[in-house]
Amino acid sequence: MLDKVVIANRGEIALRVLRACQTLGIRTVAVHSTADRNLKHVGMADESVCIGPAPAAESYLNIPAIIAAAEVTDAQAIHPGYGFLSENADFAERVEQSGFIFIGPTANVIRMMGDKVEAIRAMKAAGVPCVPGSGGPLGEDSAENAKIAREIGYPVIIKAAGGGGGRGMREVRTEAHLANAITLTKSEAKAAFGNAEVYMEKFLENPRHVEIQVLADGQGNAIHLGERDCSMQRRHQKVVEEAPAPGITPEQRAEIGKVCVDACVRIGYRGAGTFEFLYENGRFYFIEMNTRIQVEHPVTEFITGVDLVREQLLIAGGEKLSIRQSDIKITGHAIECRINAEDPDTFMPSPGTVKRFESAGGPGVRIDTHVYDGYRIPPNYDSMIGKLIVHGRDRATAIARMRIALAEMVFEGVKTNLPLQQRIMADGGFNAGGQNIHYLEKRIAEAKEKAIKLS
Repeated sequence: MLDKVVIANRGEIALRVLRACQTLGIRTVAVHSTADRNLKHVGMADESVCIGPAPAAESYLNIPAIIAAAEVTDAQAIHPGYGFLSENADFAERVEQSGFIFIGPTANVIRMMGDKVEAIRAMKAAGVPCVPGSGGPLGEDSAENAKIAREIGYPVIIKAAGGGGGRGMREVRTEAHLANAITLTKSEAKAAFGNAEVYMEKFLENPRHVEIQVLADGQGNAIHLGERDCSMQRRHQKVVEEAPAPGITPEQRAEIGKVCVDACVRIGYRGAGTFEFLYENGRFYFIEMNTRIQVEHPVTEFITGVDLVREQLLIAGGEKLSIRQSDIKITGHAIECRINAEDPDTFMPSPGTVKRFESAGGPGVRIDTHVYDGYRIPPNYDSMIGKLIVHGRDRATAIARMRIALAEMVFEGVKTNLPLQQRIMADGGFNAGGQNIHYLEKRIAEAKEKAIKLS
């Protein structure tokens, strides 16, 4: 069992990790920037260390400062949460080299999965279904690239090998636009990720985003905990997530789940992870693996009863996986709405002081947030200020509970996307289930166009 853990993150995920540590009797160290000294988890932690000024590059992305915090507090391990350094292989390597435990996969596995080309190669070798594509990075030969595109079939999509979070992608529908699209994506990839490599895949027209949650102990044992549907997206960023995914049968779940579990064992995976797929016409196509805890992990916790962060901590402490696949039972339906401090129409961030905050409640309602009355949302970080999660015996019950919970929540002093989430829960297409990843974007555009006409 771990004795003391540094929580190398902020906001609701830092508070989530702290609570999991407390349930196991693990002492905690909260690292924070000067802008975050009043965060809730900082006051609740056994110890706290300021690691730099507000800019993330000088604090939460400052590897030497985080490792120094672990050294001065005599901690054993570092939990990276999600975002920031959570999928940084160099960070994981430095943590281990400094004599601490990185609560996550090995640096080699993170590095492999972080390079999308290498990840696809590894998944193909493990028998995981992938989107038809170039099978490797694109070269400088325009004629060869055009040949690859013709073999795949238009439309295609050019992707940055080092990309993520929906960035570094460009759709191409005709050969006339291919060469320029490759050049532009390479340039953007180099600037954004420090890696100019790009690859090509078939562009699926109407896919859903369905992902499989896994746990593995790095000792030859792995399980899956079912799937989540994350198709409600805006600019490739998830807005609403739910589990299980509408329309996925138990047989499909078992089949794709086993494929993911076998892949985990093959690559020596350790900790919590997520296989992300595009799902179209009854088929799964691997796109990437997230080597960390996901923002949307609570919906899986609701339908399985498994505390995923607790399992991360136990695995990092050297314990073998105590949960068997036969122990995992899917019960009911769960939905998560991401609550962002942003204008619900323009999506511009809305930092400032929360003058009044009222939570939601009732059966099957969970709120993961670090916000409280008087909390000042800084302008330096992501605009997500919480997650509202509900669980019901079926999808219709979960949607009804989410509508009520959204109506109960109050944030005064800043703008939030609560109105957008309420519109989604009332939307007929969402209520029907099984919409593709373009659906929400189209609905937002239609609403905007309608508003302009009315004005």
